[in-house]
Amino acid sequence: MIRTEKVPVTVLTGFLGAGKTTLLNRILTEKHGRRYAVIVNEFGEEGIDNDLVVDADEEVFEMNNGCICCTVRGDLIRILSGLIKRADQFDAIIVETTGLADPGPVIQTFFVDQDVADCTRLDAIVTVADAIHLESQLAEHHEADEQLAFADVVLLNKTDLAGAGDVEHVEARIRKSNPYAKIIRTARCDAPLDDIIGLKAFSLDRVLEFEPDFLASEHAHEHDDDVTSVSFTTDTPLDLEKFQRWFGRLLQTRGQDILRSKGILDFEGQEERYVFQGVHMLMDGSMMGAWPEDKPRNSRMVFIGRNLNSMGLKEGFDACKIK
Repeated sequence: MIRTEKVPVTVLTGFLGAGKTTLLNRILTEKHGRRYAVIVNEFGEEGIDNDLVVDADEEVFEMNNGCICCTVRGDLIRILSGLIKRADQFDAIIVETTGLADPGPVIQTFFVDQDVADCTRLDAIVTVADAIHLESQLAEHHEADEQLAFADVVLLNKTDLAGAGDVEHVEARIRKSNPYAKIIRTARCDAPLDDIIGLKAFSLDRVLEFEPDFLASEHAHEHDDDVTSVSFTTDTPLDLEKFQRWFGRLLQTRGQDILRSKGILDFEGQEERYVFQGVHMLMDGSMMGAWPEDKPRNSRMVFIGRNLNSMGLKEGFDACKIK
């Protein structure tokens, strides 16, 4: 059966740690009868997000070590072109961008590359915003503002961790960047999927209203060169108590410079994988289930932030290994 209509594409964006992967997992696990092809982009050489995406029938394509709007844009076009050739095997495509991506060049891709434009249509830009950290992110990172400006839907996430007055204030700030987007307050991205997928909400005309030359030139995009990524791996099991002491002290003393931390860890004496995700001083961790039979047991950690080289991260990580 050959597909004749264009393939709908949903772009999930939002700053580091806002909850994009949580939302993606909800989309992939709820019973809705739809099949998705998923493209995940990460900042850094050591990919973890792909392993944080739940085991599902969907095929997940991972792009590492670059902003999706720049160094890996060619990879994005290549993957999309490959997917188009077998578009009868899925209902839609989901692109999850790295938290440091400006969505503008991603959106451009679906209009300026003719093959992609002929076979796909943007359904909606869904931006996940962190109710706790959004204001500081907007003050320090222009990408956070761009992610709001292009959104058709904003999931204002983690509202359960913020006061009612704070949520109202952050929502008003979102309206300054984008008065048109639908704002949905959520905890753990628990919005109904009908408010996220299949919206037919993207409007190029609206984008051209606030950026008339959007398709005529390279979308202006600057990178914050102060933000870097480091990653560590080991096949040696870790000591749980040593890790908790080191990591807790690290977040307390240097958490302001750690924009994002995440890892999949192998602790001695534990049969399950331990997964943690952090934003600044906040960290959430839990067991993720048994190790896949086709993958080795090892520990992987990724940090994204500023001044990482001065934190002694490798020394601290190495000190957690079982002797």
